[in-house]
Amino acid sequence: MFGDLGTVGVAAALTCLMIWGVPGDGKLKPLGWWTTVLVAMLAGSAYKAAGGFWAIVPDIIGTGIGFIQGFVKGLTMPALATCLAIFMLFKKLTTRQVGYTALVFFYVAAGAGGNWSYISDAIENARAGLQ
Repeated sequence: MFGDLGTVGVAAALTCLMIWGVPGDGKLKPLGWWTTVLVAMLAGSAYKAAGGFWAIVPDIIGTGIGFIQGFVKGLTMPALATCLAIFMLFKKLTTRQVGYTALVFFYVAAGAGGNWSYISDAIENARAGLQ
């Protein structure tokens, strides 16, 4: 449609979708809960892959995680990801709050390894393949 977006373009487009698609004040309906989670998952993975300016988000999240782990010794990334998933699923959140929480969740989950890390790894491999 517009040509090659690249990883930075994907990160920018998904950020715009998170900012303006969640409230949905325009002609289109707002994004739903699960759609917001999906967009946040892709955005968080794109931030990690894009690097540069987009590394601000993972850096802020990583700093927060380090702070929490400083207080609770032995709290692993998989444990944090599980706690965030429970929080997202059981706490009544607005879709905007779901978007922010999902960004943090997918960053933590990708750092925890396992199945969730495949998405960010695939985006990173695609970026590396384009260079």
